[in-house]
Amino acid sequence: MRIEQKATIFSISIAFLLTIIKLIIWLFSSSVAVLSSAIDSLLDLFVSLFNYFAIKNSNKKENEIFNYGIWKIEALASFIEGVIISLSWIYILYISIIKFINREKITEISISIIVMIISVIITWFLVKYLDKIYKETKNIVIKVDSLHYKTDLYTNLWILFSLVIIYFTELYFIDAIVWIIISVYIIYSSYKIIKEGVLLLLDISLPKKEVDKRRNIIKSFKKVNTYHCLRTRNSWNNNYVSVHLVFDKEIKLIKAHDICEEVENKIKDLDIKRRWIMDIHLDPEDDSYDCTINGMKN
Repeated sequence: MRIEQKATIFSISIAFLLTIIKLIIWLFSSSVAVLSSAIDSLLDLFVSLFNYFAIKNSNKKENEIFNYGIWKIEALASFIEGVIISLSWIYILYISIIKFINREKITEISISIIVMIISVIITWFLVKYLDKIYKETKNIVIKVDSLHYKTDLYTNLWILFSLVIIYFTELYFIDAIVWIIISVYIIYSSYKIIKEGVLLLLDISLPKKEVDKRRNIIKSFKKVNTYHCLRTRNSWNNNYVSVHLVFDKEIKLIKAHDICEEVENKIKDLDIKRRWIMDIHLDPEDDSYDCTINGMKN
């Protein structure tokens, strides 16, 4: 089992544990704040379950139907997660505004504070663990999951802070204001998650600095007269590079092939943690007029 799958299983377990704890406390306290937090944890549980299946299926090998595999399912997962988070918090923002207008009071503040303290401690350990896994794997789903639980952590801290103030001051409107601020922050964070998922689904190229490094490698080979149609795209842990290399007409095929192998190996060596899929086309003359992409002509 991949380490990313283990990380999502851990997230599922934590979300399930928090959901059960909050629901039990809600049954005894009837606190609306605790119930809202329980629903949020339940949403986390479903999102983590979806992430687990996305990572599990993305590991499937290429086949006759999906010749390049289904790695993009992870980008799709991050997009869907971002949409779910965004829509749910738009609703919470709406409820918070209504709550502020109606000046609604909070019941069972003491119980709510205890629940938030438990949530903060457990979520903090989960975020630290997910950050560690992301640094090792650079997996976008783990990154999104970590960001998701970070927003939960910040949310719980803000709620805890506001509940403590309300407990001592009885200024109940603070609760609604805090929820409005948190909602706006999380909706903005969700936009970044959605954007990254969409860009990966649309085959965004590698960053310009990374492309320039590959371009410089190609230029370093004297036997390569010029190059064109340098294309790159990023799909989670897979990077795709294709390029046309122009050689002298008299060069032997075996020699040109060996040079292509060297170009491939040097490009792959720039980032050995990722999987590189290379497609190098050998040209006997410069036909760059047919290409309108990056690196048209050296």
